[in-house]
Amino acid sequence: MRLRDWLVRFRESERQALRPSTFARDEVYVRTQILPVFGDVALARIEHQDIQEWVNELSERLAPTTVHKCHQILRKTLAGAVRSRLLVRNPSDEVQLPRVHLEEMRFIGPAEIRLLASAIDPRYHAFVLLGAYGGLRLGEMAGLRWRRVDLERGRVEVAEISVEINGTITFGPPKTKAGHRVVAVPDLVVASLYAATPPHVDQDGLVFRAPGGGPIRHRLFRRRFWYPAVSNAGLDGFRIHDLRHSAVALWIAAGASPTEVAQRAGHTSVVTVLDRYGHLLPQASDAVTQRLNQIATALEIPQTSAQRR
Repeated sequence: MRLRDWLVRFRESERQALRPSTFARDEVYVRTQILPVFGDVALARIEHQDIQEWVNELSERLAPTTVHKCHQILRKTLAGAVRSRLLVRNPSDEVQLPRVHLEEMRFIGPAEIRLLASAIDPRYHAFVLLGAYGGLRLGEMAGLRWRRVDLERGRVEVAEISVEINGTITFGPPKTKAGHRVVAVPDLVVASLYAATPPHVDQDGLVFRAPGGGPIRHRLFRRRFWYPAVSNAGLDGFRIHDLRHSAVALWIAAGASPTEVAQRAGHTSVVTVLDRYGHLLPQASDAVTQRLNQIATALEIPQTSAQRR
């Protein structure tokens, strides 16, 4: 059996287990990176060295994270063939992959946030502030409905996200249980949301809508509103997701613990917060050092004879 033929069967069975957006993303990798190389090769003739050479070639032209994703898809596909007894072993095991270096994240402070919010179309002023202080992702803000906004208590519930797949908008629950959360937002955001509240609120209506009244189309929103705004604000290259990074930086600066940051951001693990944002926690480190100095001074540890000399 050729890999191409097995992929048709395997991917069809996978469709039920994957989110539509994940399935669509993986399909691009399958079509552009896997099938051109292995599509017409018999499963039993795919060797470990063939996959290693493929990974090496991908590494010369694609980002390490993309190479890892392509290999992951191929490895999972071949693992399915092993389970179905079409292969004795998985030739993609123990392939050497490129090292992934975490990209340096970009943050902006309150002054630049205010500048960006003023530069964007007024209809999306609250969009910028909610992203920069509430840490919501694009899909979470595009899927936010008025019934999830509590202006009295300053709370926003993240319970539904918007996903765009091949130009089609779908709505569904967050990807993880931790993603379904209630986020407290400062008065600045509450005031902006209050100003954006329509005279007659449809509780099922979307908070942020396209100019024509429908849901926000992610790519069109970036092209029509986001890119011009960041350019006008002098923040070229600043992404919508960087609003989320900025929110985390502000939370940490305000004294939030890693656990609280994880809860606010909807991360499943505190480890994720420490890996991505641990370098933003110098204040906590300094406080510990200061406390240790106080303890050591209070103990008045006597000097050793070697120290006296």
